[in-house]
Amino acid sequence: MSEKWTAADIPDQSARKAIVTGANSGLGLVTARELARHGASVTLAVRDTEKGERAATAIREAEPSAQVRVAALDLADLDSIRAFAEAREDIGLDLLVNNAGVMALPRRTTKNGFEMQLGTNHLGHFALTGLLMPALQKGDDPRVVTLSSGAHKFGKINFDDLQGQHRYFRWSAYGQSKLANLLFAYELQRRASAAGLELKSMAAHPGYASTNLQTRGSSGNGGVLTKLEDGLMAVTNRVLAQSDEMGALPTLYAATVKDLLGGSFIGPDGVGEQRGHPQAVDSTPASKDRAAARRLWEVSEQLTGVSFDLATAR
Repeated sequence: MSEKWTAADIPDQSARKAIVTGANSGLGLVTARELARHGASVTLAVRDTEKGERAATAIREAEPSAQVRVAALDLADLDSIRAFAEAREDIGLDLLVNNAGVMALPRRTTKNGFEMQLGTNHLGHFALTGLLMPALQKGDDPRVVTLSSGAHKFGKINFDDLQGQHRYFRWSAYGQSKLANLLFAYELQRRASAAGLELKSMAAHPGYASTNLQTRGSSGNGGVLTKLEDGLMAVTNRVLAQSDEMGALPTLYAATVKDLLGGSFIGPDGVGEQRGHPQAVDSTPASKDRAAARRLWEVSEQLTGVSFDLATAR
């Protein structure tokens, strides 16, 4: 392995089955492409299947031997999540990458009435992971990699107003959802270990990567502050952000490095974890609050109607 880990260091992924959510562009597309390049059979789980098919074509053009397929998945719709999982309940799954997300949206709700950022970034992936748990337990060295963000550092889980119905600020809601991702990833590892399962739950963050996520946040809001924020973000993307190729490396590291401990959090090694090559990084004390993690887990089960079957080691 080189001193600075790159996608060239990904070990052979032949015979591994992977799902990457939000794989039609940006970090998800790079993640899916590199997994497929190294032999994995990858399902691109996407809301827009036309865009997904274009992404799959791009992957095959880059790697003619790539085994990729496209499947519809809307993380803002529990019915879509259940349909996606039910179609895979009889297969083994080795890797689930919870990559898809939305950022800094004006307040809106999912089909099920959840605040969109919490509903998509956390609750949708919570439900998906729970429903795919039987398939993961049939997998070889199964892993779940959940994407968080440096924004978890200003996140706070507001259990008294989790859906932002009484007071809503789009960046606070984003930070809450990214903190929820970390609380979930760590709690899943604790529960899997307690049950004696081989499952490894990892978390990753891309640093400041230039993707189309930043351009989707405030569309349609029209406020002056929002327009200023969007303009500033466009400038900083060009000047400060690293590429999506680099931004995907922490996810790929968490997904494929063989001796990595479950519960690891991977991010860039540069100043402020904004850019660079992947390494294990630390997270805030709030992300390690076990009582908050248990409470969020229980609330997530109640809201989604999904419980995890972690009772029996394989």
